[in-house]
Amino acid sequence: MFKIGLGLDSHRIKLKTKKKKLNTKKNLILAGVLISKDYYALADSDGDVIIHSLCNAISTAIGGGSLDTWAGPMFKKGITDSKKFLEVVVNKLISKGFQINNVSIMVEAQQPKLEKHRDKMQQSLAQLLDIEKSEVGIAFTTGQDLTVFGKGEGIQALTTILISK
Repeated sequence: MFKIGLGLDSHRIKLKTKKKKLNTKKNLILAGVLISKDYYALADSDGDVIIHSLCNAISTAIGGGSLDTWAGPMFKKGITDSKKFLEVVVNKLISKGFQINNVSIMVEAQQPKLEKHRDKMQQSLAQLLDIEKSEVGIAFTTGQDLTVFGKGEGIQALTTILISK
């Protein structure tokens, strides 16, 4: 049996100023990888839109709801690391007898430039999902000023996943 999941997430991003650098320890994290110390996502968690969209894709593939339905209570306990959210939903997938066959991720962001981080992102997700790196595809688009993401005000990730029993 094969199933497909679809996940989406987005967050506004901000460029740190010298004043804000003193007020926030947040950095831009995507796919569990530190991308930039100059940007950060506006989010209650670490704002990792790639992992959040991946969690939504896994959850919908196994008949679950959105990230907040189960990660919300985790956040209220002080858990803000998106890798922990992913661990929970992957365990749910495994408990239902499924395995991940392949993950495809599309990210829209004008800034910062992400292509140079693709290899590290793929490796990170492959390790977190316990699959081969070749089963994780990640592509990037700038959006060319057409959306808020294309204007550099945020980052959006769309994920599809194929799972099987």
